[in-house]
Amino acid sequence: MTSRPGGSYDGGMREPYPDGMPEPLDPHMFTDCPPVSPPIRLGGKWTAKIIRCLESGPRRFTELQIPLRGITPKVLTESLRAMERDGLLTRTAYDEIPPRVEYELTGLGRSLLEPMNAGCEWSRRHLPDLMRARDAWHAAIP
Repeated sequence: MTSRPGGSYDGGMREPYPDGMPEPLDPHMFTDCPPVSPPIRLGGKWTAKIIRCLESGPRRFTELQIPLRGITPKVLTESLRAMERDGLLTRTAYDEIPPRVEYELTGLGRSLLEPMNAGCEWSRRHLPDLMRARDAWHAAIP
């Protein structure tokens, strides 16, 4: 918890400094966070879409490419490898001719479906407001 110079922590009810800004951010606020990449990569362009593609069960690489229009094979491979590394999906290679590889969500990957559903619901409710805010911001730029 942080405190103001000459004061104590106020439980979030902070009075602004004379210039109207709240107290400065604590320079140590992330000290206890491990210095690694964020564990969830849903901010990436393709991860959430890949999770949705795998929601109903295992899929092959070529099956994933169909709904992910615009993704290159290289980017899909990189995305799948990163998701496998993070334990979000498994890659199973079958010893067949022609070779067959399937990707499937793990329990950890499936655990992201609920928060993703909440994000989709938020988007359904607030996307018009967000788009109006963006349009207003762009219109204000000279």
